[in-house]
Amino acid sequence: MRCFFCKYNSSPNYKDVENLEKFLTSRKKIVSREKSGVCAKHQRGLSKNIKYARYLAFLPYTSYQGVK
Repeated sequence: MRCFFCKYNSSPNYKDVENLEKFLTSRKKIVSREKSGVCAKHQRGLSKNIKYARYLAFLPYTSYQGVK
């Protein structure tokens, strides 16, 4: 299985929220390399860009479960 970003000759970008969401769980946690199939180089960039997108409020930190 080839890395998603190597396959499409791209790199993770904090503005591309649709692709970043593919690498988050339903609880909005970052998926590990083993589960996502991303190479080490792109996993480092992916986590940095996800964290930056969260900081800029493009992505949520957690999912809302409807529990108060």
